[in-house]
Amino acid sequence: MENRLSQKNDRALRDSRIDYGVILPVFLLCMIGLVSLYSALSHDPSGRSVVRGVLMQSLWYGVGTVAIVIIMQMKSKWLWKLTPVIYGLGLAVMAALLKFHDKQLAIETGSKNWFRVTSNLTFQPSELMKIAYIMMMALVVTSHNVKYKARTLRSDWLLIGKLMLVTLPTVGLVIAQKDLGTMLVFLAIFGGVFLMSGISWRIIIPAVAIAVIIGGGLIFLVMTDFGRELLSHVGFHQYQFKRIDSWLNPFHDIQGDSMQQAYGMMAVGSGEMFGKGFNVSDIYVPVRESDMIFTMIGEMFGFVGSAFVILVYFVLIYQMVKVCFDTNNEFYTYISVGIIMMILFHVFENIGANIGLLPLTGIPLPFISQGGSSILCNMIGIGLILSMRYQAGAPKDSLS
Repeated sequence: MENRLSQKNDRALRDSRIDYGVILPVFLLCMIGLVSLYSALSHDPSGRSVVRGVLMQSLWYGVGTVAIVIIMQMKSKWLWKLTPVIYGLGLAVMAALLKFHDKQLAIETGSKNWFRVTSNLTFQPSELMKIAYIMMMALVVTSHNVKYKARTLRSDWLLIGKLMLVTLPTVGLVIAQKDLGTMLVFLAIFGGVFLMSGISWRIIIPAVAIAVIIGGGLIFLVMTDFGRELLSHVGFHQYQFKRIDSWLNPFHDIQGDSMQQAYGMMAVGSGEMFGKGFNVSDIYVPVRESDMIFTMIGEMFGFVGSAFVILVYFVLIYQMVKVCFDTNNEFYTYISVGIIMMILFHVFENIGANIGLLPLTGIPLPFISQGGSSILCNMIGIGLILSMRYQAGAPKDSLS
C-alpha cells in the first residue's frame, strides 16, 4: 500500500513538473501542420504522394517528441559541459557542407544548404546549428556574468568581443552557403541575447542606431541601380535582387520571378473572412508545402483561421517567456531567450513574406512547414524550454 502511494506521489510530482502550457500550443501547431500539408500535397501538380508526405511529417514529429523527452531528463550541468562540444561539431559539419553539399539542390536553390542522405531524404545542418549557437551564446554570457559581477563598460565590451567570436564563424559559414534567410535568423538570435545580456544601454542604444542606419542604407541601395551594382560586388546575387523586386511590386511578372509572391498573396486574399473550407484550393502557389504553407491556411480557413494560428504562436511565446521568468538558472534563461527569438523571427518573417509585408527568404513556419531538419530543430528548442521547469522542480538529491 505504501509503495503504491509512493509511486502515485512520484507520478504526481513528475506531472507537476511538465509544462502543459508549452506542450498544448506545440501540439495544436503540429496538427495544423498535418492538415495544411495534406491539403497542399493534394493540390500539388507534380503528383507527389500525399500519404507519404504526411507520414514522413508525422515521423519527424515523433522523432522530435523523443528528442524532447530525452532533453527533459538532462540536467543543466550536463548541457553546460556538452555545449562547447556540440558547438564545435556544428561548425565542423557546417564547414564540411561547403564541399559535400547536394549539388543538384544547390543548382535549383542557389544555396549549399543540404546533405543528401538518400534519394528522398535531405538534411540541413544549419537548422541544428541554430540550437548549438544558442547554447554557446548562453554559456558565454553566463560565464562572463559570473566572472564580472560588477559590470563596467570595459567588461561589457569584453563580453561583446566574446559574443562576436562565437557569432562570426557561424555567420561566416552560413554566408558561404549563400543562405541569406538563415543568416538573418542567427542575427536575430544574436540581437535577442545581446539585448538581454545586461550590457549597458550606453552601448546598446548606439548599436541599435547603427543597425537601423545600416538597414536603411541597404534598403536604399537595393532600390537604386548604382546601389545594386555596388552590392553585387560585395556578395549579393541576382536572385536576391529579384526577390526584392517581387516584394516591392508583386504583380510585375506573375508568370516569372514574382509568381510565388503574387499567387501567395492572391491565395491568402481569396480566403476572405472564413475561408473556402478544408482541402479546397483554387490557386496554385509554388513550394506551398514548405515556405508558403501559410497561404494554404489563409485560403482554406480565411482571416479567422489565420488569426487563430497567429494567436497560438503568441500563446506559445507567452508560455515560454513565463518559464523563463520562473527559472533561477541563468544559463537556461539565456537559452530560452535565444529559442524565443528564433521561433519569433521565423513566424514573423514567414507569415510576413506570405502576405506580402516582407520579401521571401525561404524561412519555414515553425512546426507547420514540411521539413524534418526544421521540425527537429524546433522540437529540440521546446525540449530545452521544458527542461527548465522539469529540472527546476526535481528533488534536490536528484540534481546532484
